[in-house]
Amino acid sequence: MEEHPLVLGDYVDILKRRKWALAVPAIIVVLVAGLVALLLPSIYKSSATILIEEQDIPAEFVMTTVTGYAEQRIQSTQQRIMSTGRLVEIIDRFNLYPEYKDRWTTEEIVEKMRDDIHLDLISVDTIDRRTGRPTAATIAFTLSYEGKDAATVQRVADRLVSLFLSENLEVRQRQTTETTEFLKEETDRVGAQLAELEEKITVFKAQHVNALPEMLQVNLQSLNSMETNLQRMDEQIRSLREREGYLRTQLSSIPEMEDPEKERLKVLEMELVNLKSKFTDDYPDVKKLRLEIAELESRLAKKNGPENRHEQPDNTAYITLAAQLSSTRAEIKSMLMQKTDMTAKTETYRQRIETTPKIEQAYNALLVDRNNTRAKYEDLLRKAMEANVALGLEKEQKGERFTLIDPARRPEKPFKPNRLAIGLIGVVLGIGAGVGFAAIREFSDQAVRAPQDIARISHLPLLVSIPTIMTPLDRRNLRRKRMMWGLMSVLACGVGILAFHFLVMDLDVFWAKLMRRLPPM
Repeated sequence: MEEHPLVLGDYVDILKRRKWALAVPAIIVVLVAGLVALLLPSIYKSSATILIEEQDIPAEFVMTTVTGYAEQRIQSTQQRIMSTGRLVEIIDRFNLYPEYKDRWTTEEIVEKMRDDIHLDLISVDTIDRRTGRPTAATIAFTLSYEGKDAATVQRVADRLVSLFLSENLEVRQRQTTETTEFLKEETDRVGAQLAELEEKITVFKAQHVNALPEMLQVNLQSLNSMETNLQRMDEQIRSLREREGYLRTQLSSIPEMEDPEKERLKVLEMELVNLKSKFTDDYPDVKKLRLEIAELESRLAKKNGPENRHEQPDNTAYITLAAQLSSTRAEIKSMLMQKTDMTAKTETYRQRIETTPKIEQAYNALLVDRNNTRAKYEDLLRKAMEANVALGLEKEQKGERFTLIDPARRPEKPFKPNRLAIGLIGVVLGIGAGVGFAAIREFSDQAVRAPQDIARISHLPLLVSIPTIMTPLDRRNLRRKRMMWGLMSVLACGVGILAFHFLVMDLDVFWAKLMRRLPPM
């Protein structure tokens, strides 16, 4: 059959011929969609809004010890609340999901409840005070729960909100308390270390009090002074020795005594000593000298007395030089003793200076440890004080906190399914299914419907056409079909209105209204 363009009349004829092929699939699809919309259980949703309030006292005055952004703490709190133990406690308390307890495991039921709990963050665009760049800041969040019973949904949502708020307070107080205790323990430990280092430095300074780095300049000055004094003392000793030699020379040239007998006695005693070194006591010259010495001593004893026989020389010049020589020798001895002491002190100062670098290294190491420990102690002490203030801030609930601004309400209408949307989708799909089925029937039909089709097929001119002859039976059948079509149209309209009523209104509310209108049994 050759193709030819269809006009409006052809479409009308096709619609008349394929009205059942168009209507039946559309009605079936619409009815199925309506049944699906009506049979799906109503799901209610109860939500609560929680505001994230900043701390009342500016952060420049009191810095909180709770770290992390609000989003992180919200997510961590959510994970604690949605733990298996807590969810099982809520399920048992409110008898949730009774239809699944015989078919599902506890883990599957808990996972189902996790899917029914939703947490949505509410963010606004703001300017970051630290960077000056626009950023999204979380100012609040909503916590919601979905279920089949409106009252139960509200109670579960309230329970979740209370758990969320109490968990946040508990976590913040626990963090601040643990931080305060940790800083206190660290402060005490570092303070003990600082006291131990101070004690070590005190003992070290007592052991090396004269060789400390700060005494180096004093030791150098003392060493220079000692060396200068030693040089001056050497010069004085040299001068005294020269004076000693001079006095000895002068003294040797002056007779010790002016009495000849005394001089003779001295000479005899010297001769006796020389003879005794050569001969024995029985030698005649020795005996002779002894007798002569005895006679001289006897005469001197009679003249001066026996106690004055060994007095000091009586030559005044000799006595004066001898006194000067004795004084000079005493000065030399004193200077030598002073030089010995000064040399020992010089060596001591030199040893102190030599050991100062090693002592300085050890001393500086102790000082560095002491200074670092003190800086750490002061920093920990400052942080511990700030942590105590932050702990008071959290106990008084003056810090950042979650505030319930919109509590969970009992839902008045189901959250899902959207019955109207399902019904409209069913209508669209039904119309599409009917048009598609009618099109398939029409394009697969090879029947000749009009005289013009015979002319196109045979390529012969059409001479005459006989119209359809309507008998009384045909007219009755036509009227009967029109009546049936009208009844079906009215029935379809009624079903559609009823379905629309179900789709727009809550099914549970509708049945409640219907039961109130029915008379009591």
